Amino acid sequence: MDTNLPAYRAPAETRIGHVHLKVADIPRALDFWQGVLGLEVMIQGPSVAFLSAGGYHHHIALNTWESLGGSPPPAGHTGLYHVAILYPDRAALAAVLKRLREAGIALEGASDHGVSEALYLRDPDGNGVELYRDRPREEWPVDDQGRMTMFTRRLDLGALLAEG
Repeated sequence: MDTNLPAYRAPAETRIGHVHLKVADIPRALDFWQGVLGLEVMIQGPSVAFLSAGGYHHHIALNTWESLGGSPPPAGHTGLYHVAILYPDRAALAAVLKRLREAGIALEGASDHGVSEALYLRDPDGNGVELYRDRPREEWPVDDQGRMTMFTRRLDLGALLAEG
């Protein structure tokens, strides 16, 4: 790989369009992504499903093309750390936390990052999932020079649920 390329910045409008995950079992994966998180199935076949929020063609794709019946990759290997799903506000994040609890899905963590509040968990295939909401930009913490800063503090789940 040539690292001596001229400087480049992606356009500000650039977004992550979708994430495509290898899973072991489509129905089991759909129980989580559709049944718990509420994503809508846009297209489904025996070895693939495309899901979205709000009617987009797909935000999350699931397939068993190379992973049918497989197991999660072992710890200490490269790969996806997590998929992050951005919720529109704190009430929506509280609602999904309530659903996770009702479904008996354990959190691996819950953090306040200053710019956002996040819940961390795993899907049935061991893929990391972050469910989060951004704070309004005017609430983001800044340093003495006015530059955005971030931190990791414990998120008060009781307060989140009470607000939802």
